[in-house]
Parts: sequence; C-alpha cells; structure tokens
Amino acid sequence: MTWKILSSLAAGLLCGFFLRVPEGEIVGLAPDLALAALVFAVGFSLGEDEQLWAKVKALPKALLAVPFLIAAGSILGAVAVGPLCSVPPAEAALVGAGFGWYSLSGVLVSQSCGAALGTLTLLANIFRETLAILFTAVVAKRFGNAVAVAPGGATAMDVTLPIVAASTDPQTALLAFYSGTVLSILVPIVIPFLAKLVH
Repeated sequence: MTWKILSSLAAGLLCGFFLRVPEGEIVGLAPDLALAALVFAVGFSLGEDEQLWAKVKALPKALLAVPFLIAAGSILGAVAVGPLCSVPPAEAALVGAGFGWYSLSGVLVSQSCGAALGTLTLLANIFRETLAILFTAVVAKRFGNAVAVAPGGATAMDVTLPIVAASTDPQTALLAFYSGTVLSILVPIVIPFLAKLVH
C-alpha cells in the first residue's frame, strides 16, 4: 500500500511539473472527489459491521479512553518535535492530527493551509504507518499489548490491525479496531478546527 501511495505522489509531481493545465481545473476538483470517496469508504466499512457497537460495549470502560489519549499524544508529540524541524506549533499540531490517516489528512491540510503543509502531513503520516508496521510487535513485547495500539493510530482499524492482532491477543485487536475507528472519525473534525489556528 505504501509504495502505491509514494508512486502516486511521484506521478503527481511529475505530471504537475511537465503538464501545464489551467490553474484550478484538476487541483480544485480532484481533492474534493478524493475526500468524498474516502469519507464514503469509512462510513461504508463502519455501517457493514452490525456487531461493531456491541463489541465496543464489551470492552473494559477504561480502555474506551485509549483513542483520545492517542490523539492527544500524537498532537502534543508533533508540537514538541516541530521546533526541531522549524515547523511552527500550530502547523505541527495539524500534521500530528492526521493520526496516521495520510490520504485524508493530506487532502484536508492541503485544502485549508496549502500544498506544502499538506505534503508534509501526507509524508509524516505515511512514515507513521510504515514505522507502525515495522515496530508494533516490538512495542507490544516491551511495553504491553494496549500500548501496541498507539503506533498505528487511525490505521489500527485496517492496515495495521493484522499486525496488532498477531502481536497481541483478541481483546487488544478489538481495542485496536475501536481506537482506529474513533481516530478516523476525529481526523475530519480535529484538522479543520486546528486549521483555524494557523490562519
């Protein structure tokens, strides 16, 4: 999946450089269509699982806070690291608020704050997913099962879910799905809110 995203980004860069189209015809329409398709896909995946909320209710109540703690940690961590990369706190918070969902967060940030910050958001969250794929098993072994849900962020409901499941236990896999679902819902809510702080 990651190589497909990187290939698409490279193809877009090359097309943008070599092909000259009237400003706004492609750049203005494509993100809107992609955003609509992504939101539809998430809604569809949630709607087709009839047992989702029953499964979530079966989780220990304390674990229901996990996605919100991950969200707060992602944003605060990005703000803390931002100065090392010369990224202002508000912009760093936007990048961190992608929660690993690189495709949607990149589009949202590009629309509200420009292509440069949108590209940074895209790449940062691609790297987050890649690192989660590589290190989730290590995190589970060293820090415990519940902590292993955090690296994948929003992708814990899909791409990194099999890795969490293989590295932990069935209850943690359910927690990962719940956490990833909540974080996916939060992305289109939190990013527009934080974008107002940039302007």
